[in-house]
Amino acid sequence: MKTKEIRELALTELEKTIRDTREELLNLRLRKQTGQVERTNELQSLRRDIARMETIHTQKKRADAAAATES
Repeated sequence: MKTKEIRELALTELEKTIRDTREELLNLRLRKQTGQVERTNELQSLRRDIARMETIHTQKKRADAAAATES
């Protein structure tokens, strides 16, 4: 996923996407162990996507917390 697409998601949608991507990564790891994965670079791509999503998730939570304390 592109960073721009991730930033457009709401916090709850982002959490669901992170959860789904982690499940996909787990399934891909299991398939890799059994030799069913041809493109192993997908593992790296998914890990990086998760890291991007986690970073943006943290930024959004901090922005919401800062907005709440200013009010």
